[in-house]
Amino acid sequence: MKLSTPVNIAPPKEAFRLNDSIVLLGSCFADNIAGKLSCAGFRICANPFGTLYNPASIRTAVERLDGTDLFGPEDCVEMGAGAGRICSFEHHTSFSRPTAEEFLANANAALEEARSFWRTANRVIISLGTAMVWYSGGRAVSNCLKRPASEFCRRMLEISEISDALQSIVDKHSEKRFTITVSPIRHLGDGAHVNSISKARLLVGSDGIADYFPAFEIMTDELRDYRFYADDLVHPAPVAINYIWERFLESFVAPGDLDAIKENEKAARHSAHRSIL
Repeated sequence: MKLSTPVNIAPPKEAFRLNDSIVLLGSCFADNIAGKLSCAGFRICANPFGTLYNPASIRTAVERLDGTDLFGPEDCVEMGAGAGRICSFEHHTSFSRPTAEEFLANANAALEEARSFWRTANRVIISLGTAMVWYSGGRAVSNCLKRPASEFCRRMLEISEISDALQSIVDKHSEKRFTITVSPIRHLGDGAHVNSISKARLLVGSDGIADYFPAFEIMTDELRDYRFYADDLVHPAPVAINYIWERFLESFVAPGDLDAIKENEKAARHSAHRSIL
């Protein structure tokens, strides 16, 4: 008796290998998988600007990695809601610091380290969270930094805009292999209907551009039950993340590396263990 709908996963054109260098960009689901990849023994660089939710911001991040300019005073933005911290519209608030000097020192150190990794990375995983984008002065922002909504305009990207953003990244980096996934994390601020439209646009806009790993489909079809969600009923629970990771291993990673990955994961768990004396 079947109790779920299995998702068929098309294998990548070239399987992941342990000697790959992988950059991950996108939603917090990218951070979840980055942690798994790191414990498995892969060399990774995950979200060097913090969590990015939409294709326009991911495109900006790649342009920044490709460039030579550093962040400067003109990029510094004072956060709202009395936060008393400085960040930029290209960063997640986790990068915020009490002063502009501290923010720039941290942001540029992370940028230079990420650029060095990006130049030699042979794989990129892009995790798309939402098609909704906030704009300030006509420029897509990665985070509104708790500033008043009246300072921004907001709209959903067209399918063609999503496709153009992703295709431009892939076309400019023929030396890298790309994997795209749509995050299973639900964005319910505008309601379930808008979330469904947003996810649908991401799915259509990314179709056929690169290898596709169906994290969204696994969560919504194979794990169609709220027991697989965290308490907020929005994020996948740890058991769901572990299941999706196992599906990734069996479908996207070279079989010859799986034994070594298991040993690496065992060593990572042992290293994380702390004895109580």
